[in-house]
Amino acid sequence: MPPAPNAPDANTRPRSPEPTQPAAPPSFDANAPRRYLEPTQAAGRALLQRQINGPVVMLNLLRFRAVADYAATPALAPAAPISGAEAFARYVAHTLPLLRATGGDLLFLGAGAGFLIGPEDERWDQVMLVRQHSVEAFLAFAADEAYLAGLGHRTAAVEDSRLLPLVELGLPNGQ
Repeated sequence: MPPAPNAPDANTRPRSPEPTQPAAPPSFDANAPRRYLEPTQAAGRALLQRQINGPVVMLNLLRFRAVADYAATPALAPAAPISGAEAFARYVAHTLPLLRATGGDLLFLGAGAGFLIGPEDERWDQVMLVRQHSVEAFLAFAADEAYLAGLGHRTAAVEDSRLLPLVELGLPNGQ
């Protein structure tokens, strides 16, 4: 059908502005809560830019899946379904000897729940404090092939997480 009289043709119609972000996939739910499972490149850069000298302690907040999802690493999947907590226990069992061999250690592993101070609808199933003698040692450990071979247990286990690098401060006034 020809265009309506006095209507601009396709070559002269004003174009809508180009989108600044790629369109979301059809399954994207803008109302779904955002999940944090892996560090971004920007976060990694920011960690390096802090120029931390000496030990770093990583505070891990972990929320587990009800049933572990081994779709990304089927070779690690157990014969029968297991919980996210059970998959994470496998990750810790795999990781801890490697962590200790590189000079790091697991300082604390504890059960979490809801906050005493914080959002009422937010909960964390486990909390972990991992010490490494330097950021460089942490990054080398995280890139080690032996460590990466068991990372699929963590991926299967975790629904959401937070990882906060901490640096020890001295007590005020030398107390």
